[in-house]
Amino acid sequence: MTLIKSISGIRGTIGGAPGEGLSPLDVVKFTYAYCEKMRERRPKPADERYKVVVGKDARLSGDMVEQLVCGTLIACGVDVVKAGLCSTPTTEMAVVFEEADGGIILTASHNPKQWNALKLLNEKGEFLNAAEGAAVLACAEAEDFTFAQVDDLGVIEEKDFTDAHLDAVLALPTVDVEAIRKAGFKVALDAVNSVGGIIMPRLLERLGVECVCVNCDPTGEFAHNPEPLPSNLVELCEAVVANKADLGISVDPDVDRLALICEDGKPFGEEYTLVSVADYLLSRAYNEALESGKALDDVTAPYKMVTSSNLSSSRALRDVTEQYGGEYFAAAVGEVNVTTKMRETGAIIGGEGNGGVIYPALHYGRDAMVGVALFLTNLAYRKMKVSELLKTYPQYVIAKNKIELSDSALIDKILDEIKNVYAAEDINTIDGVKISFESRKEWVHLRRSNTEPIIRIYAEAATKEAADALAEQIIGIANKIIG
Repeated sequence: MTLIKSISGIRGTIGGAPGEGLSPLDVVKFTYAYCEKMRERRPKPADERYKVVVGKDARLSGDMVEQLVCGTLIACGVDVVKAGLCSTPTTEMAVVFEEADGGIILTASHNPKQWNALKLLNEKGEFLNAAEGAAVLACAEAEDFTFAQVDDLGVIEEKDFTDAHLDAVLALPTVDVEAIRKAGFKVALDAVNSVGGIIMPRLLERLGVECVCVNCDPTGEFAHNPEPLPSNLVELCEAVVANKADLGISVDPDVDRLALICEDGKPFGEEYTLVSVADYLLSRAYNEALESGKALDDVTAPYKMVTSSNLSSSRALRDVTEQYGGEYFAAAVGEVNVTTKMRETGAIIGGEGNGGVIYPALHYGRDAMVGVALFLTNLAYRKMKVSELLKTYPQYVIAKNKIELSDSALIDKILDEIKNVYAAEDINTIDGVKISFESRKEWVHLRRSNTEPIIRIYAEAATKEAADALAEQIIGIANKIIG
């Protein structure tokens, strides 16, 4: 059994003793703490009610966890808007639609079916920041609970926000519904038997796209490992080829990550989901600037020719951004860190290399629906196959490794030594240590695990062999220190 408490929420395997798995007691404690800190964050007169939106993915424990969370919220005197089976980005947007004080998403994202989690949102429908998350954790551990009297209990209202979310996506001026319809696309969709099987076919239907469904029944019985990696998408790749589809679309259980498959059944690459969408938006803004004679910063106001992703994401985004005269900024790993950097810089687009597209013109959260709509618009304009589109981007390969340690005290020693060895290179320390070898466009990023004595190593280069070799250099230095 596993229970992981972090500033981004609480997640764990279902079953076991309290504190060892995601038990009912842990769910209640954490939900109560969220309510307490929400009141501190948003003080109100005594006669004004608090409101929280609750949405869930389709995993098997969803009903149980939903009942516990909603019951605790009303016991705290908080009104609940129950969104039911609902994607993570839909729940985020529902908080804004409802002018709620916060939201709780019940999803363990790409984790297997035995996992579930509570992810916590503020009144903007965005994840709590580090300080707010830490405060919730501390409150839950204190176990100093006082619940509402019977006349002050909250009430539950049920609403479906799927169409409202899709309406917002399709209303974006950067989404050309008519161009997509005229292109006559056919896609194969793998929704891993979760909520993507509800919202994604609706989106594709409204775009005039023919959809071949693979694992789209939201039963929570995941047909394969739910993380949308190439090794888990064999069935989708085969479906694309067998049905002569223009592309394949894969989403994780809560539909905030998007992976694409080329028409030949080969992966487009998670890293290139964001790159392709950024390419479209940057080219659109760049061409607008040429036609209008305006400065680049003026045409996309309030956004700029700026992009952002986390330190472990591909350099390809930076390369594409700079091709259009834009500027790229790196953020620490974690969605809230990326969105913070995007706000600071006025980025037009951002996200993470795991297929997470964040488009602030819609909302500050990873959203597979807007990712699909923007990608298909670009594909319709470019009039080329998906595999041909991929070849237009800078090609890199990322190698992922880790160093397992018996003593977590060795982590800082290893990171310090790595910095010393590569002191002449470009070093970033906002999240572990990232060394960029600018002359050959390679980098390696070392990050500590939040839960285990592990250093994760990500290395990128033009070829797999070069990326592997760079990672081995780092591992060799670490092994000397370990002895």
